[in-house]
Amino acid sequence: MPPDLSLKLANAVDGMPAFPKSVEKILQLTRDVNCTPKDIVQVIDKDPVVTVKILKVVNSAYYSLPRQITSVNNAVVYLGFNTIKNLALAIAAIGMMPKHNAADFDVDQYLLHSLSTAGIARKLASQMGDADPMDCFIGGLLHDFGKVVFAQFLPEEFRQALRMSQANKSSLHEALRQTVGVDHALVGAMLVEKWRFAPELIHTISHQYEADQVDTGLFACVFTANQISKQLGFGFGGNPCIHPLPEQVQRRMGGTLEDVIAASDDWSTVFDDAKLFATL
Repeated sequence: MPPDLSLKLANAVDGMPAFPKSVEKILQLTRDVNCTPKDIVQVIDKDPVVTVKILKVVNSAYYSLPRQITSVNNAVVYLGFNTIKNLALAIAAIGMMPKHNAADFDVDQYLLHSLSTAGIARKLASQMGDADPMDCFIGGLLHDFGKVVFAQFLPEEFRQALRMSQANKSSLHEALRQTVGVDHALVGAMLVEKWRFAPELIHTISHQYEADQVDTGLFACVFTANQISKQLGFGFGGNPCIHPLPEQVQRRMGGTLEDVIAASDDWSTVFDDAKLFATL
């Protein structure tokens, strides 16, 4: 990578906000095997913004709980520790989204795609049993965050790549490599490294277009979820291309992309969940 491009990308990544302290603490705690739900509740309770938004979702018609939930502790009892952690992460990611950008990138559709990919990846991990559902949720949520960096800090180049990709029905990452010199996968990996996520997640994001180089359950779930989200039209992340599952991913998933989609008839539930999260 030319030094000037490397510096430009580093500055763009540094320009992105850090995760809120409460969410960083949640991530830190959940890497501790001795962490308890009570530890997480105490962190969330100290962040009034996250608390209010979690309670808003928990008390929505989507969950249809038998009574009004008035505390994060009760929310954990009804929905479980992992769901509450997912909500906190989703709230943090959504909070970083710019309302407008000079690249004319549709952030709302991008967000639906990312949240859908996160939910599908978690669902696949639960079925497969070879990956942690929480890690897969985070991977799906953040897999395309490099696009947000481009839209915010390299808008002209990103707009050009978007137009090229859509006009040619080609992959956005290839268009970005032509217009910028690198793609959003590399920039997204730089960002999650800055946010101090685990090396396996960084590796999954950075190699999402070099699938033959990665053979892990996390990668298989996130890669497959991304293609399912695109195939079913769950939001639009700016990329019209749907990639077939590589051989090692098919082995883990038990078949082709079409096989995986056909194995379930309730993908729309995941999209409903994504639409709910997107209102946070």
